[in-house]
Amino acid sequence: MKVRTIALTLAVCLAGVAVCYASDPNMGTWKLNEAKSKFSPGATKNTTVVYSPAGDMTKVTTDGTNGDGKSVQGEWTGKFDGKDYPVTGGSPGVTRSYTKVDGHTLKLTNKKDGKVTSSGTAVVSADGKSRTVNLSWTSNEGKSISSTAVYDKQ
Repeated sequence: MKVRTIALTLAVCLAGVAVCYASDPNMGTWKLNEAKSKFSPGATKNTTVVYSPAGDMTKVTTDGTNGDGKSVQGEWTGKFDGKDYPVTGGSPGVTRSYTKVDGHTLKLTNKKDGKVTSSGTAVVSADGKSRTVNLSWTSNEGKSISSTAVYDKQ
């Protein structure tokens, strides 16, 4: 009887988590649509971005190429609560925060050693089939740079 009760409780909990994440349009695998995207020279291009549940947090995994054409990967696990969480896979001291603006919009800020390096928004279309990420930052030379990356849901 205890085993059945535990199994039922676990099933209900997992169903609750699934419903919660199923309603978040960011969840899933996103592939870069380069034809619809615009990057400044030397910008990193994340060709694949995956949002997946990680307990009560969200894991964001990115694969792409940097401005020199070298492969780069990154991983962020945290909540969409505006707090900084570490990004692994790149240089040390990098953090990212996400804030949920509404059901389809996230505001994001990247920092290096506590200093903002880039910021922007990620907006999922109303039909949930595409996602547009607008980022802006300042180059080492002090020039303002921006990019618009458009992703298709897989």
